[in-house]
Amino acid sequence: MKQFETTLPEQYDTLKKQANYTSSWRDRLDAVEMLSAYQHEKVIDLLKNRMQHDTVNKVQVAAYEALVAFGEDVEKPSPARFDIIKNTDKIFLRVKKSLPEDHTVADFADKLKRMRLDVFDAYEGDKGEEFMDWLEERWAKL
Repeated sequence: MKQFETTLPEQYDTLKKQANYTSSWRDRLDAVEMLSAYQHEKVIDLLKNRMQHDTVNKVQVAAYEALVAFGEDVEKPSPARFDIIKNTDKIFLRVKKSLPEDHTVADFADKLKRMRLDVFDAYEGDKGEEFMDWLEERWAKL
Protein backbone atom coordinates (compact mmCIF):
# COMPACT_ATOMS: atom_id res chain seq x y z
CA MET A 1 0.00 0.00 0.00
CA LYS A 2 1.23 3.48 -0.90
CA GLN A 3 2.59 5.61 1.92
CA PHE A 4 1.31 9.17 2.22
CA GLU A 5 2.60 12.14 4.13
CA THR A 6 0.36 12.62 7.19
CA THR A 7 1.33 16.20 7.97
CA LEU A 8 0.02 19.25 6.16
CA PRO A 9 2.25 20.47 3.34
CA GLU A 10 4.18 23.66 4.11
CA GLN A 11 2.39 25.45 1.27
CA TYR A 12 -1.09 24.23 2.36
CA ASP A 13 -2.68 27.71 2.53
CA THR A 14 -1.45 28.55 -0.97
CA LEU A 15 -2.63 25.19 -2.34
CA LYS A 16 -6.00 25.61 -0.61
CA LYS A 17 -6.48 29.00 -2.33
CA GLN A 18 -5.37 27.51 -5.63
CA ALA A 19 -7.77 24.56 -5.25
CA ASN A 20 -10.66 27.01 -4.89
CA TYR A 21 -9.53 29.46 -7.61
CA THR A 22 -12.67 29.84 -9.76
CA SER A 23 -11.05 31.24 -12.88
CA SER A 24 -8.64 28.39 -13.58
CA TRP A 25 -9.60 24.73 -13.58
CA ARG A 26 -5.97 23.90 -14.46
CA ASP A 27 -4.76 25.58 -11.25
CA ARG A 28 -7.40 23.70 -9.26
CA LEU A 29 -6.36 20.41 -10.87
CA ASP A 30 -2.67 21.10 -10.11
CA ALA A 31 -3.51 21.87 -6.47
CA VAL A 32 -5.61 18.71 -6.11
CA GLU A 33 -2.78 16.63 -7.60
CA MET A 34 -0.20 18.18 -5.26
CA LEU A 35 -2.44 17.74 -2.22
CA SER A 36 -3.10 14.10 -3.06
CA ALA A 37 0.27 13.19 -1.52
CA TYR A 38 -0.87 14.38 1.94
CA GLN A 39 -3.31 12.21 3.86
CA HIS A 40 -4.35 14.83 6.39
CA GLU A 41 -7.83 15.64 7.72
CA LYS A 42 -7.82 19.18 6.24
CA VAL A 43 -6.64 17.90 2.86
CA ILE A 44 -9.31 15.18 2.87
CA ASP A 45 -12.01 17.80 3.61
CA LEU A 46 -10.72 20.03 0.82
CA LEU A 47 -10.58 17.13 -1.65
CA LYS A 48 -14.14 16.07 -0.74
CA ASN A 49 -15.28 19.63 -1.40
CA ARG A 50 -13.58 19.72 -4.84
CA MET A 51 -14.98 16.27 -5.66
CA GLN A 52 -18.54 17.32 -4.82
CA HIS A 53 -18.59 20.96 -5.93
CA ASP A 54 -16.05 21.62 -8.67
CA THR A 55 -17.58 22.67 -11.98
CA VAL A 56 -15.03 20.66 -14.01
CA ASN A 57 -15.33 16.88 -13.99
CA LYS A 58 -11.55 16.36 -14.44
CA VAL A 59 -10.95 18.15 -11.13
CA GLN A 60 -13.74 16.18 -9.43
CA VAL A 61 -12.29 12.87 -10.65
CA ALA A 62 -8.74 13.78 -9.57
CA ALA A 63 -10.04 14.57 -6.07
CA TYR A 64 -12.06 11.34 -6.05
CA GLU A 65 -9.01 9.26 -7.07
CA ALA A 66 -6.90 10.84 -4.32
CA LEU A 67 -9.59 10.13 -1.74
CA VAL A 68 -9.91 6.50 -2.88
CA ALA A 69 -6.11 6.14 -2.63
CA PHE A 70 -6.38 7.42 0.96
CA GLY A 71 -8.94 4.68 1.66
CA GLU A 72 -11.92 7.05 1.87
CA ASP A 73 -15.35 5.61 1.06
CA VAL A 74 -16.56 7.99 -1.66
CA GLU A 75 -18.73 7.72 -4.77
CA LYS A 76 -17.26 8.57 -8.14
CA PRO A 77 -18.67 11.87 -9.44
CA SER A 78 -20.49 11.70 -12.75
CA PRO A 79 -20.24 14.42 -15.39
CA ALA A 80 -22.95 17.08 -15.36
CA ARG A 81 -25.79 16.30 -17.73
CA PHE A 82 -26.95 19.90 -18.01
CA ASP A 83 -25.29 23.29 -17.69
CA ILE A 84 -22.49 23.20 -15.14
CA ILE A 85 -23.12 26.86 -14.31
CA LYS A 86 -26.61 28.08 -13.50
CA ASN A 87 -28.20 30.51 -16.00
CA THR A 88 -25.53 29.98 -18.65
CA ASP A 89 -27.85 31.16 -21.44
CA LYS A 90 -28.60 34.40 -19.57
CA ILE A 91 -24.86 35.02 -19.14
CA PHE A 92 -24.22 34.25 -22.82
CA LEU A 93 -27.08 36.52 -23.90
CA ARG A 94 -25.73 39.40 -21.79
CA VAL A 95 -22.31 38.97 -23.44
CA LYS A 96 -23.83 38.75 -26.93
CA LYS A 97 -25.93 41.90 -26.38
CA SER A 98 -22.82 43.81 -25.32
CA LEU A 99 -21.22 43.23 -28.75
CA PRO A 100 -21.94 44.86 -32.13
CA GLU A 101 -24.49 43.02 -34.27
CA ASP A 102 -21.90 41.82 -36.79
CA HIS A 103 -19.59 40.21 -34.19
CA THR A 104 -18.03 36.78 -34.72
CA VAL A 105 -17.97 33.78 -32.42
CA ALA A 106 -14.30 34.63 -31.74
CA ASP A 107 -15.37 38.13 -30.58
CA PHE A 108 -18.01 36.48 -28.40
CA ALA A 109 -15.49 34.04 -26.87
CA ASP A 110 -13.04 36.86 -26.20
CA LYS A 111 -15.69 39.04 -24.53
CA LEU A 112 -16.98 36.09 -22.47
CA LYS A 113 -13.44 35.46 -21.28
CA ARG A 114 -13.10 39.12 -20.23
CA MET A 115 -16.56 39.44 -18.66
CA ARG A 116 -16.91 36.03 -17.04
CA LEU A 117 -13.57 34.21 -16.92
CA ASP A 118 -15.05 31.78 -14.37
CA VAL A 119 -17.74 30.68 -16.86
CA PHE A 120 -15.34 30.57 -19.83
CA ASP A 121 -12.81 28.54 -17.83
CA ALA A 122 -15.33 26.09 -16.39
CA TYR A 123 -16.78 25.21 -19.79
CA GLU A 124 -13.39 25.14 -21.48
CA GLY A 125 -12.26 22.63 -18.85
CA ASP A 126 -15.47 20.65 -19.10
CA LYS A 127 -15.67 20.50 -22.92
CA GLY A 128 -11.96 20.13 -23.66
CA GLU A 129 -11.13 20.15 -27.38
CA GLU A 130 -14.81 20.46 -28.31
CA PHE A 131 -15.16 23.75 -26.40
CA MET A 132 -15.09 26.18 -29.35
CA ASP A 133 -17.49 24.03 -31.41
CA TRP A 134 -19.84 23.80 -28.40
CA LEU A 135 -19.56 27.55 -27.76
CA GLU A 136 -20.27 28.37 -31.40
CA GLU A 137 -23.35 26.15 -31.32
CA ARG A 138 -24.67 27.86 -28.17
CA TRP A 139 -23.81 31.33 -29.57
CA ALA A 140 -25.63 30.60 -32.84
CA LYS A 141 -28.83 29.64 -30.94
CA LEU A 142 -28.96 32.85 -28.88
